[in-house]
Amino acid sequence: MTAPSLLWFRHDLRLADHAALHAALAEGGPMLPIFVLDEAAAGDHAPGGAARWWLKRSLAALAEALASRGAPLLLARGRAETILPSLAAATGAGTIHAGRAAEPWAREQSRRVHEALHDAGRKLALHTTTLLREPHAVASGSGKPYAVYTPFAKAMLALGQPGDPLPAPDRIAALDPPAGGESLDALALYPVPGQPDWAAGFAGRWQPGEAGATARLARFLEGPVRAYAEARNLPGTEGSSGLSPHLRFGEISPRQVWHAVAATAGGAGAETFLKEILWREFSYHLLWHRPELPVRCLRPEFEAFPWEENPALLRAWQRGRTGYPIVDAGLRQLWRTGWMHNRVRMIAASLLVKHLMQPWQAGAAWFWDTLVDADLASNSASWQWVAGCGTDAAPFFRVFNPVLQGRKFDPEGHYVRRWVPEIAKLPDAHLHSPWEAPDLVLAGAGVRLGRDYPRPVVLPEEGRARALAAFATLRKGDAA
Repeated sequence: MTAPSLLWFRHDLRLADHAALHAALAEGGPMLPIFVLDEAAAGDHAPGGAARWWLKRSLAALAEALASRGAPLLLARGRAETILPSLAAATGAGTIHAGRAAEPWAREQSRRVHEALHDAGRKLALHTTTLLREPHAVASGSGKPYAVYTPFAKAMLALGQPGDPLPAPDRIAALDPPAGGESLDALALYPVPGQPDWAAGFAGRWQPGEAGATARLARFLEGPVRAYAEARNLPGTEGSSGLSPHLRFGEISPRQVWHAVAATAGGAGAETFLKEILWREFSYHLLWHRPELPVRCLRPEFEAFPWEENPALLRAWQRGRTGYPIVDAGLRQLWRTGWMHNRVRMIAASLLVKHLMQPWQAGAAWFWDTLVDADLASNSASWQWVAGCGTDAAPFFRVFNPVLQGRKFDPEGHYVRRWVPEIAKLPDAHLHSPWEAPDLVLAGAGVRLGRDYPRPVVLPEEGRARALAAFATLRKGDAA
C-alpha cells in the first residue's frame, strides 16, 4: 500500500493550479491537508488585522472546497517544525508537500521543518505555487540577481510563457485526521478579543476564497482589462482588477491570471496589467536576495536620513486627517474597506515620507495591519520605491504634489467626495485644496476649516522644501 502524504497549505489557499497538491496526489496514497497558524515563526510579520479577517474566511472557503472532494482540512496552531513531524509520525506519512515561501521568516521555518523531518527519515518537498518563477531561478547574464525592474521584466519574458495551469482535482483520497485539530474559531483570527470590529464593512466588498478570486478575475476580463492602462490611475472609477488580496493568499495563482489576461483582446490594458504581475515577481526577487528589504533601506546611505519621527503627524495620516483630500480619502478608504487605490497609495506614501518626514517603515507597518492584500514583498518594495531608498526606486527628489495629483487623477472629485463627505459641496476648483478657497466659497459649502475639516499639516511648498533639504544632507555626506 502506498504511504500517505501530507499537504501543508501556506500562502496558496486553493485547489486549482496547485503543484504541491498534484504532487501529493501523484504519489497515489491517501492525503491529509493541513494548515498551521505559526505566529511565533512569523514574528512581526504575522498577519495584521485586516489579513486575519481575510484568512479566517479564506480558510473556511478552502475547507468547504476540500470537503466537497472528500477531504477534511486539519487546522493547527503552534510551531510548524513540531506539529508537522508529529503529524507525519502519527499518520505514517513519508512526505510533506508544500509551496515554497520567499519571506525570510518562512524560509527559516521551511529549514526547521526540513531538519525535523529529515531526522525522522521523512522529507519536505517544496513546489512553486505562488509565483511564475522562483526568485532564485532568474538571474542576469553575470549570474547575479537583478536590482532594476526593467531588465528583470525582460529576462522574465525571455524565459517564455509560464506553464499551463493545473486543474483542480475532482476527488481526493483522504486520510482521516487524528484527534487534536483546532476549530476555525479556536484560531482566534478575527475578531481579536477585546478589540473593536473595525472590519465590519469588509464583507460588502470582498469574497475571500478561490470562488471569489475566480469571480473577481471574470469581472475584470469582461471589460475593465481593456481600459486598465488609463483607468488604473483613476481612483473614482472601478479600473483596478481587485485581485491583489486573492493573489496574496494564493486563492488564485499568478499563472492562472497571466494566461487568462494574455488570452483576452485587452491590448494596452492587458499589457500594462501583465507588467504589474511582473512587478510582483520582481518584489519577491528582491525579498529573496535582500531579506532585509522589509526593515532596512537597500541603499545604505539612506540609513542616515534625518527622519523627524512625530506620533501626532503619523496619527493624522493614519486617520485621514492631513488636510489633503486625496490623501485623506485614501486612508479612509483603507480603514473602511481594507484596500486603497494603487495611485492613491503612491500619493499617500509620498506625503508621509517626504512632506511629513516620517520613516517609510512606519507607513509600511500601518499598511501591513490594515490592508487585506498586505504582502511582505510588494509592500516593502513599494514603500522603498516611493521613499527613494530601494535598489530600483523613484528618486527622492521626485516629490508628489498631493494637490496636483488630486486634480489630475480625480478631476471631478468622485473619489474625494465619497470618502471625505464633509467637503463634498466644495466646487471642483477648490476640492483638492480647501485652504485656498475664499471664505464665501467655504461658507457656501458648509466647511469650517479647522473644525469640519483640518488645514494641511504642512503646506505643499514647505513640505517639499524640507524634504529636499533633508535629502541634500545625504548628498553632502556622500561628497564628504
